[in-house]
Amino acid sequence: MKESMQGRTAEETTGFTRVLIANRGEIALRIVRACKDLGLESVVAYTRADANADFVRLADDAWLLEGEGAAATYLHHDALLSVARRAGAEAVHPGYGYLAENPDFAQAVIDAGLVWVGPPPSAIRTLGDKAGARASALAVDAPIAQGSDGPVADVAEALEVADRIGYPVAVKAVHGGGGRGFRTAANAEELPRAFESASREALAAFGDGSCLLEQQIVNPRHIETQCMVDRTGRVLVASTRDCTLQRRNQKIIEEAPAPFLTAEQERLVTETSQRLLAHVGYVGAATCEFLLGTDGRISFMEANARIQVEHTVTEEVTGVDLVAWQLRIAAGETLPEAFPSPRGHALEFRINAEDAAAGFFPATGTVETYEVPSGPGVRLDSGVRAGSVVGVDFDPMLAKLVVTGENRAQALARARRALAEFELTGVQTLLPLHRALVDEPAFTEDFTVSTLWLQSDFMPRFTSEGSVTDAPTPGRSGTAPHDDSSGETVDVVVEVDGHRMTVKVPATLAAPGAAPTGGTADSPAAARRARRARHHRSAARTDDSPQLVSPMQATVVSVDVAPGDTVSTGDRLAVIEAMKMEQPLTATHDATVKAVLVSAGDGVKSGQVLVEFEG
Repeated sequence: MKESMQGRTAEETTGFTRVLIANRGEIALRIVRACKDLGLESVVAYTRADANADFVRLADDAWLLEGEGAAATYLHHDALLSVARRAGAEAVHPGYGYLAENPDFAQAVIDAGLVWVGPPPSAIRTLGDKAGARASALAVDAPIAQGSDGPVADVAEALEVADRIGYPVAVKAVHGGGGRGFRTAANAEELPRAFESASREALAAFGDGSCLLEQQIVNPRHIETQCMVDRTGRVLVASTRDCTLQRRNQKIIEEAPAPFLTAEQERLVTETSQRLLAHVGYVGAATCEFLLGTDGRISFMEANARIQVEHTVTEEVTGVDLVAWQLRIAAGETLPEAFPSPRGHALEFRINAEDAAAGFFPATGTVETYEVPSGPGVRLDSGVRAGSVVGVDFDPMLAKLVVTGENRAQALARARRALAEFELTGVQTLLPLHRALVDEPAFTEDFTVSTLWLQSDFMPRFTSEGSVTDAPTPGRSGTAPHDDSSGETVDVVVEVDGHRMTVKVPATLAAPGAAPTGGTADSPAAARRARRARHHRSAARTDDSPQLVSPMQATVVSVDVAPGDTVSTGDRLAVIEAMKMEQPLTATHDATVKAVLVSAGDGVKSGQVLVEFEG
């Protein structure tokens, strides 16, 4: 057995030597690497779609999960426990998402005689239930916004609570997380739809549609603490983080430590986190989340009973391997008296398979070119490589780019360099958006951003070419599909008086010999890009289109219109779901519905007609 921490073998240190990782993608690979560092053997469960993924290839052992989709595989308790038993695993690490915050799965792991690398089921149940977390926060005198005493039964009760606490309100799934099951309503007219949408999304994602209501804090920042708790009850806060840049209440950029906090604000979130986790008998990694209002007031929001996607930035500024500590704590090790104080600054950019200029619609395809950045201060946690197929069944996050500097200014400078070096073709990603954001003064200098800033202020100015205009693009809200035929460009290399230059031109205007990024003009990659450009032009809805078509392969969640209905620009026509996210489809012009061709629950293909209009 390989020697590891403090000169002891992994078996002497941990009491277990073989860990099943009940997850996939980049977090599964992250845990595989932590196991290797500790001298532990890693076992992964995988689907046929993930058969060639890096987390499968690099694990010590891998077992196939029969079935398709998350429900039949990474969310299937019995299937995962069967793999653990057959593979001889002694512990289970759930990563984040999927079953990481499922107390029933945690209990099933323990009942099977395995070590659960996470908090006790009772703590998961208390904190995973937002009503329970709210009650616990009140018990430790945490700062908290007004809200319902627990889950609200229906729309009628939601309206009563909202009248009592005042608008705007936030509808929050009791068992939600990652922004799913979260909606806001500015008035009584918006609340029924917000409540029903949050409940429906939560039911699909977490198996429970219960929701509570809270006062919405307008234009807040999102602040959180990274915590670790051992079995003696010692609670350490490794660092604060800022996760304000979000779309649809899901983070896309995070940084540590949280910039521009006062000493009193940092003390408040730190001490509140310590009291809360001690109160619920927590063990392991946790994140406590807060909102910081424009008036400087802090409000507790929720606690996540797992490692977070953005744990990387805390690791970079503290030098603490948080995933390794999860495993060490699960084996009974005690934390040190303190973690190192944060040094420098780190930012994480989520490289999601999404088209930001098309309302953040999830993108699918095959990764063609994958050239990753390197150099000082650059870390990449990735779940894909060239040839990886990105489908619709799982989360759209492909990789996380983490950049660290001596201070925030240097970290941003390195981020610009790393993002410029990063080349990923074949699948639309958030890379163009990130490149624009690191040059945006509201984020890089003034820090006047809020959790709604990205979609309400920045995205209306963001173009399909990845540039930012001075004023909102006509007809663009940043939340609906658009005709992106002008967004397909190719890089053409030219020489002017011996000076080599690269210019971008629209794909439709490029000469036959022009070389698109990632391949030559006559390469298979270029042919696929040309087909995608033609498909986008045929599938997108122009202002007077007689049809509503699906922008991607998805499942229809709801249809909100019927034949004969009159709709106006911006009205919601239907909702589809792909990559665990609901996507509303809205009208681009005033029209009368002629026919509805799909129903809730139907699977649809990209470009399939959903609704037809008169005329």
